[in-house]
Amino acid sequence: MISTRPPAVAGMFYPADPAALAETVSRCLSEAGDAAGEPPPKAVIAPHAGYVYSGPVAASAYARLAPLRDRIDRVVLLGPAHRVAFRGLALPGVDAFATPLGAVKVDAAAVAALSALPQVVILPDAHAAEHSLEVHLPFLQTVLGTFSLVPLVVGDAPDEDVEEVLETLWGGEETLIVISSDLSHYHDYATARAIDAATSASIVALDETRIGFEQTCGRAPIGGLLRCARTRGMRAACIDLRSSGDTAGPRGEVVGYGAYVLR
Repeated sequence: MISTRPPAVAGMFYPADPAALAETVSRCLSEAGDAAGEPPPKAVIAPHAGYVYSGPVAASAYARLAPLRDRIDRVVLLGPAHRVAFRGLALPGVDAFATPLGAVKVDAAAVAALSALPQVVILPDAHAAEHSLEVHLPFLQTVLGTFSLVPLVVGDAPDEDVEEVLETLWGGEETLIVISSDLSHYHDYATARAIDAATSASIVALDETRIGFEQTCGRAPIGGLLRCARTRGMRAACIDLRSSGDTAGPRGEVVGYGAYVLR
């Protein structure tokens, strides 16, 4: 019997109705435009809030994946833990992840490849109510079609441990790396803009040492990715940098969102 992790935040972070969800994602992608002539990314960093807040920013990254629809067949998706405290990186122990748009199978070969790494654990509780991975799946399903998934929630893990996991799964053109992260949380609009600009500059410079955990909830997975990117001579670009004060919320207390591509 196939075990499936059901949607936890459908109807809250994004529409639960399949038609409404498909329309919302398609609208965000169409408004983001395309990136004709740009080389496709190997990795992206995108936010994970409710679609009304961060959907337009996330779409700016996902729109750049359209040329890869027939090339990518595996997505390695890392996001921070918000609900359960633990050490290491957690796999869900299921065969598939479901959204209102359908199920995405978990890559069994990748899970087996990670079994030798002591920092990787199987922890269903870390995934059960976690939104940081789930909210990316409808965008990936829409842009890429069919693919397998390696879903990892990152808990208390040093950059080196995340880097080792990413290097194990790096693959070639068939593999996309997605890091889920928002930026600063609950500052006034002007303060958030200043903090997020500094964080963004550090991401583009591939310098995780200048990024604190108070600057971005996905600090741990970002740190591992930037170490890989620096070793591999990659370049990062910021393609969108906004906050909830720019999209759908008041400006007294905002959450920052950035979208990045790494090639």
